[in-house]
Parts: sequence; structure tokens; C-alpha cells
Amino acid sequence: MTETDLAIIGAGPTGLFAVFEAGLLKLRCHLIDSLPQPGGQLTEIYPKKPIYDIPGYPSVLAGELIDNLMEQIAPFKPTFTLGERVEGLEKTDDGKWLLTTSRGTQIKAPVVVIAAGLGSFEPRKPAIPELEQYEYRGVDYIIKDPGIYQSKKLVIAGGGDSALDWTIHLSDIASHITLVHRRKEFRGAPDSVDKVMSLAQEGKIDLITEAEVTTLRGNGHLEGVTIKHDTKGNIETDVDHFIPLFGLSPKLGPIANWGLNLDKNDIKVDTFDYQTNIPGIYAIGDINTYPGKLKLILCGFHEATLMCQSAFHHVYPDKKLSFKYTTVMGKEALTL
Repeated sequence: MTETDLAIIGAGPTGLFAVFEAGLLKLRCHLIDSLPQPGGQLTEIYPKKPIYDIPGYPSVLAGELIDNLMEQIAPFKPTFTLGERVEGLEKTDDGKWLLTTSRGTQIKAPVVVIAAGLGSFEPRKPAIPELEQYEYRGVDYIIKDPGIYQSKKLVIAGGGDSALDWTIHLSDIASHITLVHRRKEFRGAPDSVDKVMSLAQEGKIDLITEAEVTTLRGNGHLEGVTIKHDTKGNIETDVDHFIPLFGLSPKLGPIANWGLNLDKNDIKVDTFDYQTNIPGIYAIGDINTYPGKLKLILCGFHEATLMCQSAFHHVYPDKKLSFKYTTVMGKEALTL
């Protein structure tokens, strides 16, 4: 079990900035995210997309913003549980919260901060009859450790940035890669498309467009797939792993069953400190709602700042909090 001051559900930009504001108050943070790396949508969906409304940055790439936030919070030594979704929440006898993830990891804290953006992201799965029986037995929706594909035969399906980027990255790791896409044109960054085309021309990968994977086969573990081409018919391919990368679908998930006041898929909060109807549980960023709410990253940063001021009193009810500017606190403020 991990014990901390703030258990933050969601490691997107708002959750990461909350670590900085909490760190200034000497509060420890542990972040939980269903994605395999910090950054939320910015890292998983559009890392190369420019953002124009971050103060001080006329333009910053989404992935670069996450890199900068990670550097900013590094002195406060936050800890992470990644690739796991929070499933359970219960109150303990000592008044704290106990969170349990989809893999049984437990985190205990007096304060829970829900910074889950649009909710937990779940992979969009292709309509293949045998798909579920091969999940975690050769079918992977999220790549957590590229090393497991060393010298393996892979079929990657998709036409967006994730499919293109992972094909490029894994081309030097896997023994063979086949990239399958339903259309001729790709939706990803032009530079990534050019790199994939070059890999195909050089014979380093097989590229099959106007096709899709329709069946899987194996004995306990995936051993092969059938690729149905629009004009060439069925193509049988031996494979160790099938990786469909069709994007992620946001869902509120188990959070919807925690007794929080909801407005559709948003969590209602008090704008005084962005606390929910349950004391000690806050919601910041795109997942909350209140009159005048704008779903902007910079609004999430503001909400995180006020939330931490209130959360301090839950962690240290007998201590007085004195607000100070970082310019007054000096560099020593940037450590726990």
C-alpha cells in the first residue's frame, strides 16, 4: 500500500500542475492514471499538436508542455501508478480514503483529487469475434513496455499518430511488423507518414492499406491473423502480437458510482475550493462543472491552485496556512 497526502486520479496537465502547487505546501502526491504514461490526452492523442492559450507560451506542443510540467514537479518527487484504473474508493476507520486499482494496487490518503479530464480512457476495440479471448495473450491495446516486442512478429492496425509512431519506434525492436490500415490515406502527422512509407519502401515493414484484420487464431496465445484486403482477398499472417490502435474512448467509469453529485458525465463542485459534495474529495479540470465553466487547461491550473489551499487543511487540520509568493519563498520552496 502507498500512503500519501493527495491521491490524484489523472496524470494529465491539471493533475501534474496540482503536484507543483501541493509541493509548495509540502504536501506529497501520488498520481494514478489508466494510461501507461503521464500526460493524458496531450501525450496519448495529440503530442505534436500546438497549444496557443498557455500563459507565457505563444505556442507550445502538447507533448512539450507535459515534458515541462514533469520537469517542474520533479523536485517534489511525486510517485505514480500508471496503466491502472481506480476501481474502488472507501473510507477507512482513521478517516482517510483507500483507493484500489484494476490491478489491486492500493493508495491511502486523506485527500482524493479527481483530475481525470473527460474520464478514464478505454481503447476502441475492433469488431473481431475472437478478440477478447486473446486479450493479454497477444492482443495489446496500449504499449507499456516496448521491450516485450523484442524479436517478435507484430501486426499493428490503425491510421493515426499512435499507429504510425509505434510502427516507427518498434521497427528497430521487432523482428517483423505489418501495418494494416483500412484506407489509403493516413490521419497522422505528415512527417510520420513519410517515415512509415520509407520503412515500407526499404522493406523494413510490410504496409497493407485498404484492408483490416478480421480473424485471430492461436492455442492459448495468439499465433496468427487473417487480413482481409479489399481487392486481394484474405492474407494469412503468423504473428506474436496484434496491436489495434484505433484511439481511446473517454468514460467516467467507476467514479460514477461513488455518490458524487453529477451533471451527465461531469462532477459538480463548489467554486470556493473545487470540492465535491463529499468532504475531502475534489474535482479539477475538464471533469468538473460549475456555472461559467470553461474546459481549458489554464482553468484547470487555476482550479488546482485553489484546491491545494483547501486540501492543506484536510491533511493538517491543526496547522495555519500562510500564503506566500514563490518569489518570496525562494528556491528552497521547490523541495519537500
